Amino acid sequence: MMKGMKQVRIAELKARLSEYLRIVRGGQSVAVLDRETPVAHIVPVHDRSTLRVGHRRLARHPDLDGDTGDA
Repeated sequence: MMKGMKQVRIAELKARLSEYLRIVRGGQSVAVLDRETPVAHIVPVHDRSTLRVGHRRLARHPDLDGDTGDA
């Protein structure tokens, strides 16, 4: 993990998502932790022209299709 990068556990991220997104919009990356294990990075978008978001339904990651997590 990069020195000085903000870190947040999943539960806190869920509770304060808007605050962390403001931090990312400000140019800082955030490491997401599952307990003490890094599982993701939220990084600022530097070139918005590379993003393509339209009115069509966005594709889902294949690992998530149909899996609601309810067992």
